[in-house]
Amino acid sequence: MATIPFANTRRMVARRRRANGYLVTAGILAGLVVLGWAGLHVSPAPFAAVTLPAAPPEIVPLPTGLPVPVERFYRELYGDEVPVIRSAVITGRGTMRIAPLFNLTFPARFRFTHEAGRSYRHYIEVTFFGMPVLKVNEYYVDGKERQELPWAVATDNPKLDQGGNVGMWAEIIQWLPSVLLTDPQVRWEPVDDDTALLVVPFGADEERFVVRFDPVGGGVQYWEVMRYLNGEGEKTLWVNGTWFDDGRPWFVVKDEEVVYNVAADTSVTVKGP
Repeated sequence: MATIPFANTRRMVARRRRANGYLVTAGILAGLVVLGWAGLHVSPAPFAAVTLPAAPPEIVPLPTGLPVPVERFYRELYGDEVPVIRSAVITGRGTMRIAPLFNLTFPARFRFTHEAGRSYRHYIEVTFFGMPVLKVNEYYVDGKERQELPWAVATDNPKLDQGGNVGMWAEIIQWLPSVLLTDPQVRWEPVDDDTALLVVPFGADEERFVVRFDPVGGGVQYWEVMRYLNGEGEKTLWVNGTWFDDGRPWFVVKDEEVVYNVAADTSVTVKGP
């Protein structure tokens, strides 16, 4: 009967141990991947409801002389009268894609506070298993943008200021559209039966949004504007909140509560929701 040399036996045992080690490691990695995937699919609880008292809005007549698609949109939305909105608090949840983290998409919850056409404050929590792992306080106040991130504070940058201003007006299109009729700094210019230019202030200058309206339903189909990306480089086309050369939105939101004409505080001393 043949015998296996002792050295060969030791090598076989070592190979089995390495193979078992690889299997254990692979199992642990697979478990971590599954755990991470699960954590990225747990939606956070919503922020508490806003309890600030809301003042009833003043009502003014729909302005005359609006471009055709603009008048059609507002008549469908409000009728012959328009509410005067001076502030708003928008609360909801969504998902945020984090580029430095391999473009992973995380659940998030947010609260946006607006003093209509003047300033805003954003508070965002990115979450994992429903728990906040990254918090953002962002402000656009007195024409200046300030971003407070966990790893840095960005401010004193004219290109960042331009992005903050454009972002504010984009959110007004979405949630405070009556402001685009009642703010004397804003005007609409005609293009064609389904398109108009929205001209908004930026300090002593102006910015222009191209706004395309649905020819059937009359609602805003899309808007586009030139904006600096992260306060750097050259202006890039920004369409409905998505960078044109990226093609994917970095922050997808769904509002769950919108409260108008409350005592909104957008000062940079305020932190959190």
